[in-house]
Amino acid sequence: MIDFSTIYYLKTGTPKQILAFEVLTQNEILTNLVDFDPILVGTIPINIDIENSDLDIICYWKNKSDFAEKLNTFFGKENDFKIKETLIDNKETIVANFKINNFEIEIFGQNIPTKNQNGYKHMIIEYGILKAKGENFRLEIIKLKQNGYKTEPAFAYLLGLNGNPYSELLEYKI
Repeated sequence: MIDFSTIYYLKTGTPKQILAFEVLTQNEILTNLVDFDPILVGTIPINIDIENSDLDIICYWKNKSDFAEKLNTFFGKENDFKIKETLIDNKETIVANFKINNFEIEIFGQNIPTKNQNGYKHMIIEYGILKAKGENFRLEIIKLKQNGYKTEPAFAYLLGLNGNPYSELLEYKI
């Protein structure tokens, strides 16, 4: 199993993973976020990304205003920087978006330890499914994503899951 708590696995991955590693390290993105236990999640780490896939970084904040202030300080000057506060699953959430070197980056923070956040849980479950189902399944997920499906609904469709794909996937047993 890949240790997703660091990004070192990206160094020897696909060309896009290698580029993601370079962008994240050269711009010290995870270093700047170290106080918030950042983890890169989403499609790029598990090789189901498509051309416009972004870099999704989840974070754990204990003080919401401190987290928002740090995001503004570290990334506020980046291209297309936006930050918002919202509720996701009734949890206070801070989301920042910006662009660096043709990558859109989304930093997502909640007052929940990163490995307990749904973004991380989904990625780990999806990774296990991809390992169990093989290359053709991975290519079918990518095809669905290229046709407009979000990741979790694509998995739910191919697995024949009914109901909310985000919650159904959390319950899926390989």
